[in-house]
Amino acid sequence: MMTMSFTRREPPAWLLAFWKEIDDKTFGAGFDCLAQDATCNLGVADWKGRETIRENLRAFIDTGFTALHDVTEYWDAGSLKVFRGTVTMTPHDQTQPAVKPVMTHFFYMDEREPTKVGRWYGSVGPVAF
Repeated sequence: MMTMSFTRREPPAWLLAFWKEIDDKTFGAGFDCLAQDATCNLGVADWKGRETIRENLRAFIDTGFTALHDVTEYWDAGSLKVFRGTVTMTPHDQTQPAVKPVMTHFFYMDEREPTKVGRWYGSVGPVAF
């Protein structure tokens, strides 16, 4: 059994920079918050490595919509960061409505590089019923 204490804080700059890279479709330095060998389980995704995560997110975002992430709650327990928020997904096809699903993410910091994310578990949605 393990016990952790969480402190509610303002979202850190590294987290906001990460989402901004996705929102702006630049996919640059904001991804440096991930360890080189980070893993990501986002919904059904099972991606291994920072560059694989970056490229798969780029491919997903390039499917015809623009995202805007809003972190509404951030909790810090040192080696584990938890946050929730919403992501507004606006289709490029203006006949389709924008959706705003809830997102919840767990970032486990890397044991070798504690300032980097080693494991990312996240869920977004549903985007429709």
